[in-house]
Amino acid sequence: MALRVPQSGGPQLFKEGYKNLQGLEEVILRNIQATKEMSEITRTSFGPYGRNKMVVNHLDKLFVTNDAATIIRELEVVHPAAKLLVMASQQQEAEAGDGTNYVIILASELLQRAEPLLRMGLHPSEIARGYELAMDEALEQLDTLAVDEVKVWSEQSELLKAVRTAVASKQYGQEHVLAPLVAEAVQASMPRDATRFSVDNVRVVKIMGGGLAQSRVVHGMVLPQAPETVCHNAQFARVAVFSCPVDMGQTETKGTVLLHNANEMLDYTKGEEAQMEQAVRELHDANVKVVVCGSGVGDLAIHYLNRFDMIVVRCPSKFELRRLCRVVGANPLARFGVPTPEEMGYCDEVRTDEIGGDRVTILRQWSASELASRPSADRPAFADRIQRSPLVTVVLRGATVNALDDAERAVDDGVNVIKSLTKDVRLVPGACATEMELSRRVQERAEQTPGINQHAMKAFGQALQIFARTLGDNVGVDSTALVAKLIAAHHASASDGLVGPSIGIDVECENEPRVLDAKEAGILDPLSVKQWAIRYAVQAALTVLQVDQIVMAKTAGGPKLPKQQGNWDDQD
Repeated sequence: MALRVPQSGGPQLFKEGYKNLQGLEEVILRNIQATKEMSEITRTSFGPYGRNKMVVNHLDKLFVTNDAATIIRELEVVHPAAKLLVMASQQQEAEAGDGTNYVIILASELLQRAEPLLRMGLHPSEIARGYELAMDEALEQLDTLAVDEVKVWSEQSELLKAVRTAVASKQYGQEHVLAPLVAEAVQASMPRDATRFSVDNVRVVKIMGGGLAQSRVVHGMVLPQAPETVCHNAQFARVAVFSCPVDMGQTETKGTVLLHNANEMLDYTKGEEAQMEQAVRELHDANVKVVVCGSGVGDLAIHYLNRFDMIVVRCPSKFELRRLCRVVGANPLARFGVPTPEEMGYCDEVRTDEIGGDRVTILRQWSASELASRPSADRPAFADRIQRSPLVTVVLRGATVNALDDAERAVDDGVNVIKSLTKDVRLVPGACATEMELSRRVQERAEQTPGINQHAMKAFGQALQIFARTLGDNVGVDSTALVAKLIAAHHASASDGLVGPSIGIDVECENEPRVLDAKEAGILDPLSVKQWAIRYAVQAALTVLQVDQIVMAKTAGGPKLPKQQGNWDDQD
């Protein structure tokens, strides 16, 4: 790289307050250092023995998790180069639902491997060309490493192939509890065409108390509160959904009512009561049995709903309200009144159940076998025309809020892995076996590549070994000896013993590093997750590497006000 000679001050191009950084030392190496510090935060959370991070965000909310997606979302990263890695990992989360830590670790290691090449005099463009050739070779070889695939979506044993590994990376030791729950929930909500599977059909409800082993799958939608009325159960019920409060409307302006005697006061309240009774009676005459509202329910409305033996349930979350509308086939109304037949929904069963010490409301549509065994004349004719949404709820139990949140993230990762498998059913060996085999093949390809590109390709192959080193460090064994064992196993030509492309790390080793056959142990990862992770990591690394100048404007706004002390506005 040509040496940059500093020049004397010339004409001023920018306004006062601008920062202008350029050159190898000021820009490229500083960016590499920033990405290294970013990866050091999440590296220790990689794998089944990853450490938890305690993050307190700007709203003073506490997060205790080893999920990299949650960690980087709550951290306010300001360095522009580190932000590029964060955006790449967020895109990986959106595309594959897993592998966010994978992207950050690989991108940072690629940049660190490029640093000695830059000091040797290689131009960033030459390193970028070598990395692109190595990425193409790695993705081509990755397709040949597939050892299994999901064949039948209706069998839990097939789904557990990939779900168990994804859940174990977040909740190691609890995968025998959570993985079957995820497989059962996905199996119940899987449509005939697997490519149309939606992750929204599997939702999670967290109920404090008990243990994780008491978690279960409920077919239908579970609302974590009991109905507001006395009636708690109904079958073959028409459903009206309101996004507004079930109460008398309030005027936008304040007014004054002058009452001259007691009779006027009685008549004033009777008018409001008659209006509410008329509204509830119209709902009852339309055969509406269940009312769901997105806001509060007034005491007067509850009184008349009880009189007409109706069920009213509150659903304060607008996202959950949309899901419920999809389950019952209703349209949410912004005004309290009688819905038209097109706006009205239908539910085969609404019941109240008790989980632990909490009462929950379950809304579910019966399956074809249940409908055949329970015919009823009360079932309306339009019920068959409703598009049935096979929504399933995973009810998680736990002692603390943070434990429940972490279990929910593990369930979400398992469901997202199934979603990625619906696009590509192939599975590759886990436990860092795939990365070590790709490292070997990329380095062999680099030896056969003429020209200066071979240096960057070798660096790419060596960078893939970072996952084995990280996993060894997190397990607590000598990572150098562990990587040496893996390299020997992947380079060996013998046909007996623990050798071959599916040899990975045994995390159950106590003192000495140990390897195992990931395929025989059932440790499998989706191929598509690794494909997207390698693509995003390389693209992020190349973007950072090809930056040679940083121009930062002065922050907008005036001087920051001093932080006020408590009770500073109290008057004496």
